[in-house]
Amino acid sequence: MNAEALLECAPAFLWRDDLETSGLALTARLFLLALIPGSLLSIVLAVLQAFGPRPVAWLIKIYSYFFRGTPLYLQLMLIYYGLSQFGVVQEGWCNANCFWLMFRNATFCAVLALTLNMGAYVTELMAGMMATFPRREWVAAEAFGMSRFTIIRRLVVPATLRRGIPALCNELVFLLHATSLASTVTLMDITGVARSVYSSTFSPFIPFLIAAALYLLCTFLLLYLCARAEHKWLRFQSRV
Repeated sequence: MNAEALLECAPAFLWRDDLETSGLALTARLFLLALIPGSLLSIVLAVLQAFGPRPVAWLIKIYSYFFRGTPLYLQLMLIYYGLSQFGVVQEGWCNANCFWLMFRNATFCAVLALTLNMGAYVTELMAGMMATFPRREWVAAEAFGMSRFTIIRRLVVPATLRRGIPALCNELVFLLHATSLASTVTLMDITGVARSVYSSTFSPFIPFLIAAALYLLCTFLLLYLCARAEHKWLRFQSRV
């Protein structure tokens, strides 16, 4: 692959033209769209698993076991291709049902798979930390007249998020790397652009090297932000 061909394919990785979104922009979009609902889902499920009724906790464990026990690739295939085999989905498409039409959108299916997968891992992580919340702090909060819900909302959840920053940062990196699977459902993210350039030039080294460099750059940026968060919110631990 010569320098001229490389310059021709570079815009598809880095910036947007008048027709389509660049691979880097689509990867960032997938990451953010999965991060926000995935984080909220994880917090709610972790609280229910740690402090909710036993039947609800078991249902959450089943969900977590399935999404942690199967590859993300298969989950994406089941959502994007598998659901279309059911009659209710096909009827929804024919009747232009807004809910089922979303499952024809590759971006929606990819974000849904990433959200559910991330939610399963982070739920288990946070539920474990919530279960080890210091009993003496809980008793002290009750002595001040706080209700169970108030203790969870004002003490347990903030403490879990703060102490879990190092582990949660690892999950962010995993989520970023997991977005590369979106190319398997026709999305032109960083990996999708690299595969497209490879199929048109038959030169795999340069496009995949560019993709690897972009993922490294994004990972270093995430790790830098995580390091700043640790320095700000975990500074108290260095004084103990």
